Amino acid sequence: MVAPLYTTASGLLFHAGKILVITIGLPARGKTHISRALERYLRWMGVKTQVVSLGDYRRKTLGGAQKLPPDYFTHVGTLGEKSPETDALRKKIQNGCEQLIWDYFEGGGQVVIYDANNGTRAARQALAEKFDKAGIHVVLLESLCDNKEIIESNIRSVKISSPDYKSWNPDLAVQDYYTRIRGHEKYYETVEERTWPFIKIINVGEKIILNDIQGYLQSRIVFFLMNIHNKFRTIYFARSGQSLIEHSYKADSDLSPAGWEYAERLKDFVLERRAKSLEQRGINPQDRKLVIWTSTRRRAHHTAWPFVASSSQSSQSSQSSIPPHIPVDSIEALAESPEMLSTSPESILPPESLARGPPTLGPTSTTKNSPPMPSQIKIVEKPQMLEINPGIWDGLSPEQAKKYYPEDWNRFTKDPYSYRAPRAESYHDLSVRIEPILIELEREQEDLLIIGHASVIRCLLAYLIGLPASEIPAIEIARGDLLEVVPASYGVHSHAFHFWDGPGRRGDGDLLDVKDANNFYENYAESTKGKRKVAVEEGASHEAAGAGADIDIDIEKTPMIEKKEFADVEKTPMMDRKEFVPAPMINVVADLES
Repeated sequence: MVAPLYTTASGLLFHAGKILVITIGLPARGKTHISRALERYLRWMGVKTQVVSLGDYRRKTLGGAQKLPPDYFTHVGTLGEKSPETDALRKKIQNGCEQLIWDYFEGGGQVVIYDANNGTRAARQALAEKFDKAGIHVVLLESLCDNKEIIESNIRSVKISSPDYKSWNPDLAVQDYYTRIRGHEKYYETVEERTWPFIKIINVGEKIILNDIQGYLQSRIVFFLMNIHNKFRTIYFARSGQSLIEHSYKADSDLSPAGWEYAERLKDFVLERRAKSLEQRGINPQDRKLVIWTSTRRRAHHTAWPFVASSSQSSQSSQSSIPPHIPVDSIEALAESPEMLSTSPESILPPESLARGPPTLGPTSTTKNSPPMPSQIKIVEKPQMLEINPGIWDGLSPEQAKKYYPEDWNRFTKDPYSYRAPRAESYHDLSVRIEPILIELEREQEDLLIIGHASVIRCLLAYLIGLPASEIPAIEIARGDLLEVVPASYGVHSHAFHFWDGPGRRGDGDLLDVKDANNFYENYAESTKGKRKVAVEEGASHEAAGAGADIDIDIEKTPMIEKKEFADVEKTPMMDRKEFVPAPMINVVADLES
């Protein structure tokens, strides 16, 4: 398993040399989505990677489609010839893109993904030979798609929102784009030559065909591409509720009374925000499933219990004998563990917690004004998602860590991403541990809520958004904020919503009603100055879920972080960063799958 850390003297990893991935496919076949997703994954691995998009370069150089000659995308004559002026213009754009590729390789880059149609055998053969002579490995990546729904979705969600169709009527833009596709279809030649290694992806992950893939890095590329899709889904992130014993790695304590209240508020807010988001897209929230991932810590998976209680209300008539906190779709998986069926919030909470906590998980939690429920809720516990292991710093404040372990503290502040305190985990260790979660994250096709710990959420967000590894420890993940990430072809759209101000939430550097203010390690960004704050939309109450203007953030910018530009992944020296947090190695147990 891999995660971002260091580079070699040459800047090339895994002894793989330099690789040019040439994408091939008709328009609206998911090439851009695949290219950007692969770029994100390779950068996470520490590989210096860049996408060179012919379309983006053409728009930047020449402007939108309205400024192009009429035969730029279409062909005239029986042989498909273009006017000399158009040929010269297209050649200029192609040469400009090729120069960008050369410049990136010469600047120390290892992988370039050339995002273009490359639809004729002669054109891609000439391009591949040119780079092969320079010692650069060439891999052809073809995306084929005969699913009309996928094509239509790609056109409407991505293509007609580009500058090419600014101010166009959406239906007219779709028709025009289909005309562009038909022009390419006449001369498109699928990859059949075996001169070069190739990867064929059919219907964005339905089927994959390989030829002559060699080496570790190329194999990792194939492994990743086998797990992606481009179906619409939303990923939500939230901290677990306040526990009875806060800020202790060793203590696996249950939720405090305020933690149970937080869990109930989180359930209401997520369901309302999800319903609003889906309805805006013309989707019925009750027709889609919701998957919830938690760690195996009590405070994490108990925070998800209100979702299960609400879900089981609707099926009470047919499953009346099932306790309300057990997911209906998980009964078969739990059949062999009777002790799990007898576990309830009431059975494990102290008397003082029962007065304020779990009773809201019963029938009273569902009212006529409650938001629409998903068609099914599935909760899965992930042992890899345990919080970072603080080692000798468990239970210490920053001041205590400086006092008792000054040498470790100094090394930590110089390299907070990769320094590992004695008996602790570094953020690099945590990134390695959660890599299987990243692949499952790419594969998951349903709406997903991740209820976890701050350190784990930082790593997952950094991966999705494309932040440099050195920025991971500095991301503030406040309890009471819901983070919403919608994967898109050119990156992700990110939003943050504030829904909770109760006990356990940190104010401006202060702790509110937390029994133990020690142990900065899990919440280092919140415990120190110079943190990167999440840009949050304030909500008066959970009933106003989603009120306020959405914040769209492009992957190439600094998503979710308060107006602070970050350096490029390849150029960010990790020794210059000031903040970080580590992670734990856990024995893997079977997921609680339905």
